[in-house]
Amino acid sequence: MPECTLGELCAEIFAPLSRSDQRRKGEMYLRGLLSAGGRKTMRNIAACVGDRAAEQSLHHFISSSPWEWDAVRAALARFLERSVRPRAWVAHSVIIPKAGRHSVGVARRFVPSLGQVVNSQEVFGIWAAAEGVSSPVNWRLTLSDDWRDGPRLGDPGIAESSLAETPLECVAQGALQAQAWVGGAPRPVVLDLPDTDPAAVARRFGAAGLPFVAGVRGSARVAPAAPGLLGREVREIPAHQLLRMVRTLRRPVTWTDPVTMGTRTSLVAAVPVRLPGTHRNLVLLGEWTGTEGWPQQCWLTDLTDAPWGALLRLAKLAHRVAADFSEVSVDVGMVDFEGRSFGGWHRHTTLASAAHAVHALTTRYRPQPVARPA
Repeated sequence: MPECTLGELCAEIFAPLSRSDQRRKGEMYLRGLLSAGGRKTMRNIAACVGDRAAEQSLHHFISSSPWEWDAVRAALARFLERSVRPRAWVAHSVIIPKAGRHSVGVARRFVPSLGQVVNSQEVFGIWAAAEGVSSPVNWRLTLSDDWRDGPRLGDPGIAESSLAETPLECVAQGALQAQAWVGGAPRPVVLDLPDTDPAAVARRFGAAGLPFVAGVRGSARVAPAAPGLLGREVREIPAHQLLRMVRTLRRPVTWTDPVTMGTRTSLVAAVPVRLPGTHRNLVLLGEWTGTEGWPQQCWLTDLTDAPWGALLRLAKLAHRVAADFSEVSVDVGMVDFEGRSFGGWHRHTTLASAAHAVHALTTRYRPQPVARPA
């Protein structure tokens, strides 16, 4: 186990916990997430750290202990800020199938990627992302009305702001909180909410003061903001059609494939647009992997002065996050929590995020030296 990185991280993220026994259990749980084989159950974690008698106390520490996960996440975000120097916040949505109906947030929902209704949780992570590495810092869990209005077992005093209802609010609130933790100039948020009105995304992030790069369907309707570019007046049309009309403007852009870490090249074009019912100037970006046909992907952004290549590389950070979630987060138990406690789910995902950071920084990336705060 990478003791140096683990020790530095534990000292920093558990400093907000006032009690020494909580700091000790936090490090024990984190070590178990990194070392236990198979599913990261309380029993497996306790057995892995050599203390089966600790199973009950670890269960209490996660499910009903009053320590604040936000403070630990804030410390983790600041640690990653210095070691990774991320370029963007990336919102990553995850559907977690569950066998029963008792885990917090479980509901039957239609999953477009699977084409069927799945008994599952729907969660949204906010990740600090650079080209070579990414790590989650904040999480939101969507809750049905039954869960929002029902008894919050073991979770007295849960703030209403933690109970975001819609995917857009989950992402916006999670990103705003992460940005507040690290301070500085607002960092772009890369997101893809295909079932959310792009105008609603633009309004929400405009109000939040966070720049965004949002994936959109090619069928999303947009209005050219510079009609002279097309040589004729064009009203609202589908995004992919507008991009096809300006395909002669395409330029090659290189970017890093997150799986192979090899260099790839795409053709990109961008055009100023506005969305129906809004007055904000945006840019529609399209990507082609070949020279013919429709664009393979489309994005909207309010980073109107950014170079096209920089915009595409920001958008591609979503692939970095998806790869890291599959290859690291799942392995350290991110999807393994089975309890009914809302706070327990947040505490578990907080420590799983810390385990992800340790794993990612020590096996996939050479971090910058981390200066401990004075």
